Amino acid sequence: MNRDSNAKYDHRAIEDKWRYRWEERGDYRIDIDNAKRPFYNLMMFPYPSAEGLHVGNVYAFTGSDIYGRFMKMQGYDVFEPIGFDAFGMHSENFALKKGIHPAELVPKNIANFRDNQLKKIGAMYDWSRQVDTTDKKYYKWTQWFFTQLFNHGLAYETDASVNWCPSCQTVLANEQVISGECERCSSEVIQKTMNQWFFRITAFSEQLYNNLDVIDWSEITKTAQRNWINRSEGAEIDFGIDRLDEALRVFTTRPDTVFGATYMVLAPEHPLVGKITSAVQKKAVEEYVDAAVRKTEQERIDEAGKKTGVFTGGYAVNPLNGKKIPVWVADYVLIGYGTGAIMAVPAHDERDFAFARTFDLPIIEVISPDGTAHELNEAYIGEGIMVNSGEFNGMNSRDAIQKITVWLEEKGKGEKKVNFRLHDWCISRQRYWGPPIPVIHCDSCGPQAVPEKNLPVELPEMEDFRPDGTGRSPLARNEKFVNTTCPKCGGPAKRETDVMDNFLDSAWYFFRYPSTECENKPFDRERTHKWLPVDMYIGGNEHAVLHLLYTRFITMALKDMGYIDFDEPFKRFRAHGLIIRDGAKMSKSKGNVVNPDVFIDKYGADCFRTYLMFLGPYTQGGDFQDKGITGVRRFYDRLYRIVQSGDLRKTQIEDTELLTLIHKSIRDVTAHYENLEYNTAIAFMMELLNGLMKKEVINKESIEILIRLVAPFGPHLAEELWEMLGHSDSVFNAGWPEFDESKIVIDTFELVAQVNGKVRATMKVPVNITKEGAISSASENQNVVRFLDGKTVVKTIYVPGKLVNIVVK
Repeated sequence: MNRDSNAKYDHRAIEDKWRYRWEERGDYRIDIDNAKRPFYNLMMFPYPSAEGLHVGNVYAFTGSDIYGRFMKMQGYDVFEPIGFDAFGMHSENFALKKGIHPAELVPKNIANFRDNQLKKIGAMYDWSRQVDTTDKKYYKWTQWFFTQLFNHGLAYETDASVNWCPSCQTVLANEQVISGECERCSSEVIQKTMNQWFFRITAFSEQLYNNLDVIDWSEITKTAQRNWINRSEGAEIDFGIDRLDEALRVFTTRPDTVFGATYMVLAPEHPLVGKITSAVQKKAVEEYVDAAVRKTEQERIDEAGKKTGVFTGGYAVNPLNGKKIPVWVADYVLIGYGTGAIMAVPAHDERDFAFARTFDLPIIEVISPDGTAHELNEAYIGEGIMVNSGEFNGMNSRDAIQKITVWLEEKGKGEKKVNFRLHDWCISRQRYWGPPIPVIHCDSCGPQAVPEKNLPVELPEMEDFRPDGTGRSPLARNEKFVNTTCPKCGGPAKRETDVMDNFLDSAWYFFRYPSTECENKPFDRERTHKWLPVDMYIGGNEHAVLHLLYTRFITMALKDMGYIDFDEPFKRFRAHGLIIRDGAKMSKSKGNVVNPDVFIDKYGADCFRTYLMFLGPYTQGGDFQDKGITGVRRFYDRLYRIVQSGDLRKTQIEDTELLTLIHKSIRDVTAHYENLEYNTAIAFMMELLNGLMKKEVINKESIEILIRLVAPFGPHLAEELWEMLGHSDSVFNAGWPEFDESKIVIDTFELVAQVNGKVRATMKVPVNITKEGAISSASENQNVVRFLDGKTVVKTIYVPGKLVNIVVK
């Protein structure tokens, strides 16, 4: 066999051939109802931007598809659907920029994504079940989800301080504000009080938090959700208000420090600010509040910033000792956290300490590390012995937490409380490109959900869909849309004109895929029971507290409402890594994206898929370097030449060394597939090919094993080679190779010989070699000898099973 031939496979012809054949045979169209071993393999569906897919997108989709193909070869009926998350501000903003209506732009983008890119990357998508969130057949059911939540008390309308993006001219959910900036456009977000629609996600705070201990998700994602939900145990305490028959309720995780409260702080938006403020302080407080609400949340909580605040002129009363405590307003307290008010204990809280020093407020030590009084130069935040705490003096502070909480409950002054940082999901958007919120406002009956028979509430065509800065949706300008009748009393009424957050579109899409042909329900119960929860979901960790948290909420709500019998959407979730280029994450906003089309055309989809997975561990990502792809292409060319030559031995493999290599390769490659360690799996396959090519003859069986191992990475070429070897069925129906542990007999290893820490030679030596034998083998190697000539050996280091390092001078 001429293994040095320059023959290369024609990737364009081969990939066109197999894409056509897969489609013609319906290889990846799943029989949803009759599948024997269902495996739901899901990837986060893309939003169809006009720019098209970039390399980072292909990286994410390819890694998911490889896992799906791996499971298919193990005998599972793998369902791998795809769709388009096509509503939302990104598409609308781009349409505004280009002066094209999104209803015209988005379908073109979808066609480009589907036909010119996604169909060419070699993924086994079931295109018969594509979803498009802008299709009224889809968003009818998005609106249905809203009505179900509304009817079960999980959707409500209220005035609230919300995040407003001045650039996008819309409200954002808390999860869409990153470090005080809009996650879409990076503009600074300000606070506004507006009437908005919310989903009561906090009704599931405990379940959302506790389930993180048992779900099989990437730890980095679970940690992000834990930090966002932020469960804390403590007590809510009622402080009386001097001269008012009202109580000021605060939440604290440290009720043991209540005797050390020397002032109270209200958030500027707190409803009691106006009542507590004295006439003398009214002007100062109003000016401070007006300035505070203009700041971003990040500016307000920045602990490194200068502490600001103003005294209200009012006083609260400590329920444990009856002492009056001045009440301040300060912007470092946020209305959305806890009760929007705190008891400030400067001796034992760093922020309170800094504030007290700034405004010369008392600092009273109530927890001492050794039970004696101290002059404090900084806050002491540890445990200790109670001091200055009345009847609780001398008690360990940890015990005092419970004792004081019980005392408060007995006196009716407080209660044990679990608190969460998580707040309800604001889903109103004052934009055009989204599903209208299906609510009708009636002066007599109040807000009414649109009846299911009247869904969908179609998004009307509007030539002028630009937001006007009034805080109202463009739909509010469309009187034909707005004016309607009440479904309850039949009187005149008006439609809700806000549209829904596009994260609701994506919070349920995986329920729809198995049931896309169902016109009278969002999903079929029997199919949902058969296919869900999703077996494997792969996506970006940047959605840890956006999409992924919302999907969990929707799933839990559906279970509570009796529609499904499970409370978590995904059995496994794995966060893929990020592709970087020029030291930064590859993204359109960074201007460092790479168009995958060029590489797929030049090298082939199989080569490009494999190269992307070779950049680094899939869950960590890698640095994209253009020239690295040629090594992968050489690997595939060599494999193609071997099969093309036809010079393969058809007898059984008897070479013990080769059997060891083959079965070890199957074992190791399989393990790395299972753990998404694709880069290492590729390295083992390359090592196997090198081992085969060292033999005088190559067995057909060994090449067939390698082709099956390679197939999930290079599906088109694997199919072609499999056919060239005489098989009529798909390689993906051939089954995954099995290894025999008894045949993995390793009696030698590669000993590395170093001189002064630099590798000078490698040699095969017996696994049972002695230290003396290893040193002797290394010292006598000709490549090593020339670096020892004329030198004095200072010492020799032997690492068993690995290396010999000879230190000379």
